Amino acid sequence: MPPPAHLARDSRSCRSPCSSSAALRPRSRRDLAVLVLQGVLLAGHWTAFFAAINASSVAVGVLAFSTFPLFTAAIEALVLKQRLSRVQLAAALLTLPGIYLLVPALSLRDPTTLGVALGLLAGASFAVLSVVNRWLGRAYPSLVISAYQDVTAALVLAPALFFYSLAPLTSPRVLLILLVLGLFCTALAHTLFVQGLRFVSAQLASLIANFEPVWAILFAFLLLGEVPSPRILLGGAIILGALLLPLTSAVWSRVLRPREASQHARR
Repeated sequence: MPPPAHLARDSRSCRSPCSSSAALRPRSRRDLAVLVLQGVLLAGHWTAFFAAINASSVAVGVLAFSTFPLFTAAIEALVLKQRLSRVQLAAALLTLPGIYLLVPALSLRDPTTLGVALGLLAGASFAVLSVVNRWLGRAYPSLVISAYQDVTAALVLAPALFFYSLAPLTSPRVLLILLVLGLFCTALAHTLFVQGLRFVSAQLASLIANFEPVWAILFAFLLLGEVPSPRILLGGAIILGALLLPLTSAVWSRVLRPREASQHARR
């Protein structure tokens, strides 16, 4: 799972002591309701993400989910009234042929198509989480937001244990995998991502995070023996290329262009 976007945007708030009781309590009933609803949405996001991978493959599920930055831009334009730049609009249009290549048939009975649909749902839900968490991050540390939402999501998903067999959980191998997913791939990954923001810019961190599908496909090949078809690889390359456009534009306008201007001024 990729790290929640609020951990990147609000890491500065963690410089202040996060252990005080005042910081842990919501400031109003409205904030508490938003935190709980975000936790419910997080549970739905997790379910859609893992269901996408189970229905199709790691490559298809992660590539479909990786479109979430474009959903985020669209939501910000509709809700926050932020204008979409030409680069963002071009990136959104360029992802369409990539998604088309991932879909083998226009029917949810096809496992790959179902995986794409669930992956897009996971991306859209994660985009809503990101936009609302940006608002919450103005008043609360990111770790507090994560704590409320993760606990709520766990409580929402807990009843599922009564509808599925718990026999696989008796296997030491399965328990070890779950511990690795929970402790290393979630908790430790979030912590390292926040810590890394103290040494690199947010733009560079986002750029690195967008390479998650590449690592996911690589590990799926090494650990599970999954080999994506050329059609899926081409669609994934188009999607990743489109997602890199806004980041490249941001780095150019905020880093490279000022450097060029300063160099010309020295001359």
